Amino acid sequence: MSDAEKPTLLVIDGHSLAFRAFYALPVDSFRTRDGQHTNAIHGFLSMLLLLLQNEKPTHIAVAFDISRHSFRTREYSEYKGTRGETPPEFIGQIPLLQDALAAMNIVTVEKEDYEADDILATLAKQGVEQGFHVLLVSGDRDTIQLVNENVTLLYPNSQGVSQLKRYDPAAVEERYGIRPEQYPEVAALVGETSDNLPGIPKVGEKTAVKWLGLYGSLQGILDNADEIKGVVGQNLRDNRENAVRNRRLNRLVDDVELPVGPTDLTRQKMNEDAVRELFGRLEFRTLLDRVYKLEGSGTTAGAEGAAEIAAAAPGVPSTPTPRLLLDEELRAWFEKATAAHPDGLGLSVETLDGKVIGFGVASATEVLDIPWQAGRADYLPFETWLASDAPKILTDAKPQLKALKRSDLAFGGLRTDNLVAGWLLRPSLQEKNLTQLVQRYLHEVMPEAPANQLVPDDSVVAGPPIQAWYTLRVAPVILGELSEGSRSVLSDIEIPVLLALVDMELRGVTVSHEQLSALSSELGEKAAGLAAAAYAEIGREVNLGSPKQLQDVLFDQLGMPKTRANKTGYSTDAGALADLQESNPHPFLDLLLQHRDATKLRQIVETLDKAIDATGRIHTTYVQVGSATGRISSNDPNLQNIPVRTEEGRRIRAAVQAGPGYQTLLTADYSQIEMRIMAHLSGDPGLIEAFNSGEDLHRFVGARIFGVEPEDVTALQRTKVKAMSYGLAYGLSAFGLSKQLRIDTAQAKQLMGDYFERFGAVRAYLRQVVEQAKVDGYTETIFGRRRPFPELASPNRVLREGAERAALNSPIQGSAADIIKIAMIGIEQDVTEAELGSRMLLQVHDELIFEVVEGEWDRLEQIVRGRMAGAADLLVPLEVQVGRGDDWDSAAH
Repeated sequence: MSDAEKPTLLVIDGHSLAFRAFYALPVDSFRTRDGQHTNAIHGFLSMLLLLLQNEKPTHIAVAFDISRHSFRTREYSEYKGTRGETPPEFIGQIPLLQDALAAMNIVTVEKEDYEADDILATLAKQGVEQGFHVLLVSGDRDTIQLVNENVTLLYPNSQGVSQLKRYDPAAVEERYGIRPEQYPEVAALVGETSDNLPGIPKVGEKTAVKWLGLYGSLQGILDNADEIKGVVGQNLRDNRENAVRNRRLNRLVDDVELPVGPTDLTRQKMNEDAVRELFGRLEFRTLLDRVYKLEGSGTTAGAEGAAEIAAAAPGVPSTPTPRLLLDEELRAWFEKATAAHPDGLGLSVETLDGKVIGFGVASATEVLDIPWQAGRADYLPFETWLASDAPKILTDAKPQLKALKRSDLAFGGLRTDNLVAGWLLRPSLQEKNLTQLVQRYLHEVMPEAPANQLVPDDSVVAGPPIQAWYTLRVAPVILGELSEGSRSVLSDIEIPVLLALVDMELRGVTVSHEQLSALSSELGEKAAGLAAAAYAEIGREVNLGSPKQLQDVLFDQLGMPKTRANKTGYSTDAGALADLQESNPHPFLDLLLQHRDATKLRQIVETLDKAIDATGRIHTTYVQVGSATGRISSNDPNLQNIPVRTEEGRRIRAAVQAGPGYQTLLTADYSQIEMRIMAHLSGDPGLIEAFNSGEDLHRFVGARIFGVEPEDVTALQRTKVKAMSYGLAYGLSAFGLSKQLRIDTAQAKQLMGDYFERFGAVRAYLRQVVEQAKVDGYTETIFGRRRPFPELASPNRVLREGAERAALNSPIQGSAADIIKIAMIGIEQDVTEAELGSRMLLQVHDELIFEVVEGEWDRLEQIVRGRMAGAADLLVPLEVQVGRGDDWDSAAH
């Protein structure tokens, strides 16, 4: 029988590939409405469909491990002992995957006391003997030993399971310099970390391969161990039993007694009803259509499955070939394409070192490749389109728009940013890049792999033109799933604020290197002094940053009560140590906590100092899509983690200054914005009266609770009320309040009861928020921003209760985020229209910081106060506090 006539047996290591898929796909991006995670199942099935399409096997099986225990663990109990606990999100996915395979009529094989690799070895041997060409798919390197002229291994790369490296004997020799059957002997010498099999110390792959070349086999190496000189020779002689044991354990068993053989594994037609039901339950949408298409069935998801599955997308269109057009041809292309695409064309900007080096532009059927060269007349039609208000669709637009500005290229017409739109749709679970968006919404794999890996034959490596094409195609799918309110948030808030953030990041803020450097030195000296004092308390030096050494000091040497258990013993994190110091004070603990604070502050200072550029400014990056509530965060460096109330924190802020050419800084922030939103959403008459009367909120509330006049509310009573008011909005329990205020739980319950007795509408609102979220599956801000909460329906109590706490606060925090963004958009607009030289630099929580040109203070303050106070129409006023100073600290209010 010729090779072409041989049937093909495909055998897959189920657990190995499912784990690869689990870690390759974002766990929170694949979850059903009832909270079941599905990323491992989805990734595995996507890979399987691609294999079936490309390899066209006549026979197929998937092998699974029954448990972690096998004859190998009986022989060596530490085998695979370093593998951690199974991630909770993975639990439950294997049975569902096996259900999916059963519905597709694919045989699964398990054998007590053996691993899936042994099943692969047995079926491979039988397949060759019975005239099959065998394909094995596994992420376990031990299966390399099975490769021969009739057995090929498909091995996933480090990116996951979408790209598989094909290993025949020639490929094994090219990669490792050995024959496939010699691989286990190399592994025996080197060891295998994932299996917890230590090898010969200091012996790596190259050394092992060299020894095999000299002595022919592992036994030959061991027989000649005395001839091998140096440290590695001695290590071999001292640890030879490691290699012997490893070789014994990594030898795959190829004669396992199985319930099926190769001829029993003929590929069968799937059970369409079972597949439709299961895929509907898993919410896999167009994955079902791919199964039908592969099977050659005329069936689609159709009306019958519409209740469970969204209508499947049409077949994957062929990837267009990028074209290079110039001058009049380019002009004609844009005239035609913009008329045909009123919602916008796809655009991708290629950058290098923050500058533009190329573009991709896409219509539905054509893509343009524009390698950028400034000043070329034949690119003028493109520059005209780029600067116009013609709608454009981008993915992760902010860094691309910054590069355009750095390259002095005008831009207009941003219609949507797929990354931002996807985040609005799935704020807790959003995809982080175009590749993930395409996988999620188009159920396709971006063609980014080399042609010799497992991708369709007609694939094109995705440069800017193809990225633009996928950007265009994914946009309507995401926008189509957004609610009307979320689409308004996208167009009216998120896209305009994105443009404002581009300018703010490019502007940066002036920071004094001299002041930060001096503060860093002082904090270093302080930390060293605290460390020395801590060592003196225990009579020895230890690493104060080592949890293991701290456990030894605290629980063994000092005999302190154990904190909560964790993987390394007992917790030494900040919360655990603070509780320990409260209950069992000790000078060493006090010094340790002070040392941690000083060290952390010094790290903050040094990070800021290193970020100062040649112009003396820091340019933070704002993360628009980083939080589920809508809040903007800051990184590289983080300007939102600077302590507010400490002396060192104030000194850090004092280093943030008005730059050359600017007279002063203006700071503006909202007063108690979350409690004002709480008053508005709950409609509580007492809270509304407090804000409308201009009273101090916490004194007003305290007077009602404690039955005294506002002026008679003590500082301690005010502190309790403040903690409770904010805590209730975050789902704080009586136990949490008691811990925070250091009072017993009974007192905390009484305090909460008194609060709700006088502010009953607050309790009613908080209950209603959660109950409505359970019905709707989401919460919503004043402006229509939605946050889904599928965990509210989860059978897992911990997940469900966590979702209830988050649902309480989400409308409040989300509305606060919307309000400051609306204010920022209005301020930028007014400053531009007024042609002011003053400018907005930073956004930190509820605060905005501006650089003010001489003579513009009054006009800028008017704009800032007006836009911030008018950003929302609430039942209570939005109060804005404004400060002025040469630096951020002195401008505080």
